[in-house]
Amino acid sequence: MRAHVERHLVQRIGWLRAAVLGANDGIVSTASLIVGVAAAASGKAEVMLAGAAGLVAGAMSMAAGEYVSVSSQSDTEQADLARERAELEQSPELEHQELSRLYQERGVSDATADEVARQLMAKDALGTHAREELGISHVSTARPVQAALTSAATFTAGAAMPLLVAFFAPVGQTMIVAVTVASLLFLALLGAIGARSGGAPVGKATFRVFFWGALAMAITAGIGKLVGTAV
Repeated sequence: MRAHVERHLVQRIGWLRAAVLGANDGIVSTASLIVGVAAAASGKAEVMLAGAAGLVAGAMSMAAGEYVSVSSQSDTEQADLARERAELEQSPELEHQELSRLYQERGVSDATADEVARQLMAKDALGTHAREELGISHVSTARPVQAALTSAATFTAGAAMPLLVAFFAPVGQTMIVAVTVASLLFLALLGAIGARSGGAPVGKATFRVFFWGALAMAITAGIGKLVGTAV
């Protein structure tokens, strides 16, 4: 008989979250920076320098932030697993009862819950308790290095898009319009790709990314204009 193999999209959640966050932040922050500086009537060299500096600083910041954040999650997971391992060694019967009770609360009969708990603990006691009691599995396990590299790479890719548009556009109102329109299109495309990759509704995700990106760039452009006028 042929084995039935299922591929669940939730397995992508670790790298997909970091990828979408990095690319989105790269597009929004760099485009907002370019639009804000361009609105202050700066020369093209200053605009490009600000955009390039934003790209490098943002990529490093994203990598460091993701690594520290996900490492903290990983430390917490490891501490919980160490505590669970000690409890399994010291009180295996109590841990069996706890696992059985979890299954009973889900609707499994007492006898069946006891037997299932016994068999699963005989095969992999720590893995079973990590999954059932702590909610830790191979799908959700924190991976700091993967998250950091993914965020840095996707931030760079996202930031390069508005920067490239600014490079070819003349400074002034034309650059502002070109960067804004192109960045919003990039954001809409990113939202659609992220939704498709995660199996989520495309329209909702696309609108969400588009709306907040437009709002961020509008606020930044307004501030840039005010600062430029004041100076």
